[in-house]
Amino acid sequence: MKKWLIATLALIMGWTSLQAQSVSPLEAKLYGLPDVIFEETQGMTPEQVVYKCYVKQPIDHTAPEKGHFYQKVYLLHAGYDRPTVINTSGYSSSRFYPTELSMLLQANQLMVEHRFFGESMPETLDYQYLTMEQATADLHHVRELFGQIYDQKWISTGVSKGGMTTIIYRYFYPEDVDVSVPYVAPINQAFEEPRIYEFLDTVGTAECRDAIMAFQKRMLKKRKEVLPLLKAYAKGAKLEFDYLTLEQAFEFAVLEYSFSFWQWGSNCADIPEKSASIEEQVEYLLDVSGIDFFADQSMVDFASHYYQSANQLGYYGYETEDFKGLLKALPMQPHPHAAFTPDSMEVKYDGTLLDNLHKWFATGLDQFIFIYGANDTWSASAVQPVDGAASKWYFMEGKHHGNARIYFMTREEKQEVFQTLSEWLEIPVPAVTQ
Repeated sequence: MKKWLIATLALIMGWTSLQAQSVSPLEAKLYGLPDVIFEETQGMTPEQVVYKCYVKQPIDHTAPEKGHFYQKVYLLHAGYDRPTVINTSGYSSSRFYPTELSMLLQANQLMVEHRFFGESMPETLDYQYLTMEQATADLHHVRELFGQIYDQKWISTGVSKGGMTTIIYRYFYPEDVDVSVPYVAPINQAFEEPRIYEFLDTVGTAECRDAIMAFQKRMLKKRKEVLPLLKAYAKGAKLEFDYLTLEQAFEFAVLEYSFSFWQWGSNCADIPEKSASIEEQVEYLLDVSGIDFFADQSMVDFASHYYQSANQLGYYGYETEDFKGLLKALPMQPHPHAAFTPDSMEVKYDGTLLDNLHKWFATGLDQFIFIYGANDTWSASAVQPVDGAASKWYFMEGKHHGNARIYFMTREEKQEVFQTLSEWLEIPVPAVTQ
């Protein structure tokens, strides 16, 4: 109720301000949108025109009478004659930034914070309404509202879980956008994604994989030396461990190490030798995997993500068979799983959406550009190329979760992407310069 009153007052004050002073043509259009409040905010450059908007969304799109919340949306205005990029975040959106697509296309951009993350929270959080059906309905409402201002071509994009959201948004609302460009976007097949294990067993060289395994086992065998160092680190970093114990967090970090190693492009040559000091080895573990990811604050920050993973989206577990006798705080079976549900609540997994998505993929995909890093662990769950589909796939050699982007493509790949976008959007795209 309090948020509703604040929002209503903001709307009234906005209209009063509109009458009292001159406003820009864009602001006049924004004032005309129902369910939207806004304020101008700072862009990355002085030339950028950026607004922080809050869009009124039903908690339950099938029953609006159940209440609402306000969803944060950053708007970058480039021009009414330009295409519009809708950036589907998978998490919170704490700050504005232009995507590489909006810069490449000189496009308008809407960066939409995911429901039940960051500021886009209802007063009472009920996880039964945190579904992809509801989240994509949020995006559809944003699209309908801002489509009243921007009537040129629309492109959806997102990175990682945001890329997953881009794909699922297109599944539920195929007519909302003309082109979709998901980056490093996994679509899992199960609660515990089996393809992750196959990837980790085959990626890179056998020598590198052996070195990774040896390091993991060495850390577990040296736990009596490692744990005091982690305790000191946690104290200095003000990390708290109530959801997991520090020892559980340590074992999770060791198990996570191989996943993170490939996800973020670590170098096999940087793995410490057996002769390295324990301090050096622990510092390296913290750099690649880290225990902060398993601390209480991380559990709070990603609670909604973990709920979604356990409920609809699937996630990954950790194979323990190679660590027999070395795990003390975590079970060997069932495999420890990385979906740390809010307050350890029991969540029933429903694979219906994932099953339907994979059936949809098989029918052909229209005007997608899928971009993955070939070395990224999440490429194990990539949407695979479909024969005859009017879409493009790029598995970028040597690239990982953080740098599988158009900017880092080869000149030939860039040229093909630019030409494809130009044809699909029916606009000129700048020539490749590097």
